[in-house]
Amino acid sequence: MTESPVGTSPVPVGTPGIPEQVGIPHRPESPLWNIDASILLVEDDAGDALLVEEMLTDSELDPSLTWCKTLAEARAFLHTSTTPVCVLLDLHLPDVHGLDAVRQILESDSEAAIVVLTGLEDSGTGLRAVAGGAQDYLVKGRLGPEILSRAIRYALQRKEVERAAAALRANRLIAQENARLERGLLPVPLLRDNRFHARARYEPGRVHGLLSGDFYDVVQTSDGTVHAVIGDVSGHGAAEAALGVCLRVAWRTAVLCGTSQTEQIALLEEILVAERSDAHVFATVTSLVFSPDQRHAQILRAGHPGLLLRQGGDVTWVEPEGGMALGLLPGMGRWPTVDIPLAPGAGVVLFTDGLFEGRDGPDSRLGEEGLLAMAQDNGHLPAHAFVDALVAGAAEGAAPYGGLADDVAVLHLGWGSEHDEH
Repeated sequence: MTESPVGTSPVPVGTPGIPEQVGIPHRPESPLWNIDASILLVEDDAGDALLVEEMLTDSELDPSLTWCKTLAEARAFLHTSTTPVCVLLDLHLPDVHGLDAVRQILESDSEAAIVVLTGLEDSGTGLRAVAGGAQDYLVKGRLGPEILSRAIRYALQRKEVERAAAALRANRLIAQENARLERGLLPVPLLRDNRFHARARYEPGRVHGLLSGDFYDVVQTSDGTVHAVIGDVSGHGAAEAALGVCLRVAWRTAVLCGTSQTEQIALLEEILVAERSDAHVFATVTSLVFSPDQRHAQILRAGHPGLLLRQGGDVTWVEPEGGMALGLLPGMGRWPTVDIPLAPGAGVVLFTDGLFEGRDGPDSRLGEEGLLAMAQDNGHLPAHAFVDALVAGAAEGAAPYGGLADDVAVLHLGWGSEHDEH
């Protein structure tokens, strides 16, 4: 047993995997100098370790210090550390030599601030270490309590600035990606006849999250028929949103090529199965075709929720017969089309399930009945205000319980009526 030169407790020198906890005398806290971090000294030379301890003792810092003699011990410590760490790192260790030590420390804890300790002849290596990810370097022969404490505080601050800058860049990238995906998921309706009105609303359900796979589209063909679709790809994230974009573009292409509703849905399932990243991903879809005579619409549902039918001031829940969601049993789906009559000025409201699945109590959700009641209370409103009222009501009810759990898409469709803007 050999006495450790750092601290007062005898600890076996070079015992692998056992970092030494070094006791530094406590002094009154100073808001200016105290740091909310621990210091890890990675140094195999006992004399240099003792020097660092003495300088920290003479400085105005009040940190906890852990001494590791090898990089392996340091990495084991970093894997278990739960507080910010400033690593004082010697580049000449028994198990690693040179700048590879910086890389391995960052692999173990990318959040660690690193101050490299070099010899007088290695200042160039110190600069290269900073270029490789360290926050600062110090020359051992020129160390002093004030220089050491300043380097530690500045390294921790620089690391915090790096983290903030990285978070800002990530948020900007997410915003840019959201904007690109939104343009694909939520297009401008392609209408040839100003008698038909389409009001749409999309509301993200997750703070700082990517869009989900909710999508919709409206296309009027040259014969005056209006085609509409709304869908929801299961899951959340960039892959699901990209798949939603793919399905929407495929649907618009199929409509413009003159395919039938059933053929469109079968095509969407083929594309979903081919493009999905996981075999468990599925999609729900509702497709509508409004005839040019304005008297009826054909509805096809593939696992999607029902819809709201507005006629006069009345609002009813309509849930026509439908088939299974796309991708559950590829090739086995059967999706009947159902014809519903439309009174003059009637409006059809489609939505994704995020509109009614949000919580409105500690142990309850808004649900379909709650959504219908809210819609009936607002049945007198014009289309744009009606849609806004539904989304606002669902969001307000869910606000005390974490907000909307899922993204929401709402589409209000109909030939010119009293429910349009005025």
